[in-house]
Amino acid sequence: MKAKERALEGLEIARAISSDAPRTYIPPREAVKPESESILPADLLAGTRGYLEHVLLQANGCYERGWHDACAVMMRRLLEILIIEAFEARRIDATIKDPVTGDFFMLGGLIDAAVSEGSWNLGRATKRALPRLKALGDTSAHARRYNARSDDVDRLRDGFRLACEELLYLAGLK
Repeated sequence: MKAKERALEGLEIARAISSDAPRTYIPPREAVKPESESILPADLLAGTRGYLEHVLLQANGCYERGWHDACAVMMRRLLEILIIEAFEARRIDATIKDPVTGDFFMLGGLIDAAVSEGSWNLGRATKRALPRLKALGDTSAHARRYNARSDDVDRLRDGFRLACEELLYLAGLK
């Protein structure tokens, strides 16, 4: 068999495989809306910022699929963004930035600043929830031998919802 014939035969095989392969093997280009809203209802963030809605979509989708570490990391990320949004909305974001580099503080520093900020008064439940949510997100992201489970996330869901809603109001997004 000549090289050209082998190449044509290979091309035919590749076409057959391509047409037979189900499209479900190819991941979607955009996030797929989850069937449930187990972490937060989507309407809580609807009409705020697209990137906030997208992070929530991922948190809900991860929980739905049992990817609890990923869900915890997305919850952590959403809190971090919302704290920054609240400070920026009040034009006091300089208080949560490193004076030398201009970078925002890490989440621990952001939580400390949010809890102690004098221009607002976070509720008691939010103040309690923020460090717990950070701890779960950090552990899920960095602890080599830890795998979050649904009950780890479930224990913090109410505090997460409360903290997110409070920060949305402080950021002027609700």
